[in-house]
Amino acid sequence: MLNRNIETFLGCDKEYDASRIVVFGAPFDSTTSYRPGTRFASRTMRAESYGIETYSPYLDLDLEDTAVFDGGDLELCFGAPEKALAAIEEFTAEVLNDGKLPLMIGGEHLVTLGAVRAVAEKYQDLHILHFDAHADLREDYLGAKLSHATVLHRVWDLVGDGRIFQFGIRSGERAEFQWGKDHVATHKFDFSGLDEVIKQLHDKPVYFTLDLDVLDPSVFPGTGTPEAGGVSFLELLGACRKLDKLNIVGCDINELSPPYDQSGASTAVALKIMREILLTLEKKHIK
Repeated sequence: MLNRNIETFLGCDKEYDASRIVVFGAPFDSTTSYRPGTRFASRTMRAESYGIETYSPYLDLDLEDTAVFDGGDLELCFGAPEKALAAIEEFTAEVLNDGKLPLMIGGEHLVTLGAVRAVAEKYQDLHILHFDAHADLREDYLGAKLSHATVLHRVWDLVGDGRIFQFGIRSGERAEFQWGKDHVATHKFDFSGLDEVIKQLHDKPVYFTLDLDVLDPSVFPGTGTPEAGGVSFLELLGACRKLDKLNIVGCDINELSPPYDQSGASTAVALKIMREILLTLEKKHIK
């Protein structure tokens, strides 16, 4: 007897009711300012995830022992950012209301705003941990307030001063950095100061957003706006492994653009980081 072919992220094949984490894709890149293509990230990552192992030698843990559900890709309205964000917010809220942790795969970085809207509604004292090459703090981009270049400013509109902690930032307008000095904590170039921030946030609800272009383009060329001078894979891996010291209530991984790395290496990097994040978040629950 034949069964339906159901493709999931590797190791993310548990039933919804039995899962603690829900992975889902947000394939949206309509405000991309340079090179589009991130809408293909979740689909490509899902298909190519079978090229990596479920076991992590870094953590000595296995995805097969986790409780993760793959919710598939959302159907988002291209060309209408607010409608796309509303769909992301609605799905994220449903996951949260069921007592589960949402892990979203973008898409461009604007998709973070939809998820954060839902998480901030549930957690009034929400803080944001942000790894990125770009500050994303513009008030608007070419007159548009909804853009991947403005997303952290829109998140600030929700959470306010002293709640956003950025690491790896090495690009932005002068005005962004000047504005940020009064409103967010920006750690430029690398993860210096991360341990102190983790101590500060250890008892707070934290949303973690990872823009993969925090990586140097020599490691991760498959992205829409590559910026030289980024961190190494092992530096990012080490930073992500510290998430188990935080109360992570939602997270996302974004800005992989598969068309710009036909070798598939960037997708493999994204998948390995995703595996390590999932295992780090599930670490306390794995027997």
